[in-house]
Amino acid sequence: MASSSVVTRFAPSPTGYLHIGGGRTALFNWLYARGRGGKFLLRIEDTDRERSTPEATAAILRGLTWLGLDWDGEVVSQFDRKDRHAEVAHEMLARGSAYKCFSTQEEIAAFRAASTDSYAVFRSPWRDADPATHPDGAPYVIRMKAPQTGETLIRDEVQGTVTVRNDTLDDMICLRSDGTPTYMLAVVVDDHDMGVTHVIRGDDHLNNAGRQQMIYDAMGWAIPVWAHIPLIHGSDGKKLSKRHGAVGVEEYQRMGYPAAGMRNYLTRLGWAHLDSEIFTTDQALQMFDLTGIGRAPARLDFKKLENTCGHHMGMADDAALLQELQAFLAVSQRDPLTGAQEALFLRGVYCVKDRAKTFPELLDKAQFMLASRPVVPDADSAKALDAVSRGILKSLTPQLQNAYWTKADLEAILTAESAAHGIGFGKLAAPLRAALAGRTATPSVYDMMLVLGRDETILRLEDAA
Repeated sequence: MASSSVVTRFAPSPTGYLHIGGGRTALFNWLYARGRGGKFLLRIEDTDRERSTPEATAAILRGLTWLGLDWDGEVVSQFDRKDRHAEVAHEMLARGSAYKCFSTQEEIAAFRAASTDSYAVFRSPWRDADPATHPDGAPYVIRMKAPQTGETLIRDEVQGTVTVRNDTLDDMICLRSDGTPTYMLAVVVDDHDMGVTHVIRGDDHLNNAGRQQMIYDAMGWAIPVWAHIPLIHGSDGKKLSKRHGAVGVEEYQRMGYPAAGMRNYLTRLGWAHLDSEIFTTDQALQMFDLTGIGRAPARLDFKKLENTCGHHMGMADDAALLQELQAFLAVSQRDPLTGAQEALFLRGVYCVKDRAKTFPELLDKAQFMLASRPVVPDADSAKALDAVSRGILKSLTPQLQNAYWTKADLEAILTAESAAHGIGFGKLAAPLRAALAGRTATPSVYDMMLVLGRDETILRLEDAA
């Protein structure tokens, strides 16, 4: 198979937010297709009309967009294809690989009640019935004729070869009595019609693969490459839920994690390539393959996520970081940066981005750039602004007026001022931090002065003095 012929898909149900596990499944599909010059398709499985909502669909699209996962072509609605699904069900009926079943719900319930085996497979009395005996006008479903002997082999790129005994497969319903298709039929028809070559999905769908292969076989269609990936668990090893923290992709955006860091972390969550831990998206596209996916459930580790995001925050292009910061402010319903603040941010982000893991941390560390005069010092830094310190700041401002405003020149002036007052530089740095940033933990005094510029620096010192 040529690489360019690879087609993957992500097919979520729009019944809620985009789960972090779904985000990783979409990412794996995207990486596999894009890394091979193939196509990544998006299908919304909205056949459950009672639970599917436009709001959930919109949330899924927003989540994928934030993760940076673009898709090819239009988003496909499974519900809109229901006539095509019914057409295939009737084609299987004509081929003899499916049949009309007139058994009522009451008859099926009675069978199960009478059976001593709770796993007993319902065998419809209509499977081999003469069509002449079909009751006129009675409602019916269309069932597959499942093989009743032998085994079905699921050749999975992650799970290996999985064997299913055919006598455990029921004659599943493909078309309901109201003419609507079941999920099992719709998925196979859609994947075939969309040209999907690789089905990469959660291993909770592994049991479906054997039954879905029956439809491929009945229609004479090529079976796609299966790759069923383990689910994501919480740190306690249990199925991921709200008790473990955020589980929706958009929650992570609102918490301020950078998208590139999130992609890196999710790629590494259950997949490995040699000893690679921190990598760019371009590197991930080159490295990602199905053989690197493990069989054991991955565990969500927030400390590792933050560490990964911290690396990507430091690696980020400044303009791209500003753009994502503004997007974070929008989704978290905060005021955007003004034009003047943006200019200062771009000038000074170099001295803070290496020490932030999330956008709230970045904003906190960039506070000296974004604050407006007068800067009000917090309780700790205010202690540094005693009468002596204010006098030193006052005597310092005339010298700064004539400085060349380079680090070397500023360093010479501040060192000389410290010596003149018989104090170490640390004693001078404390009131400078209080005046420039209003706090004790800041970037270096020189970085702040260079970023703020001569006029703003002197005005802040005069305010404090």
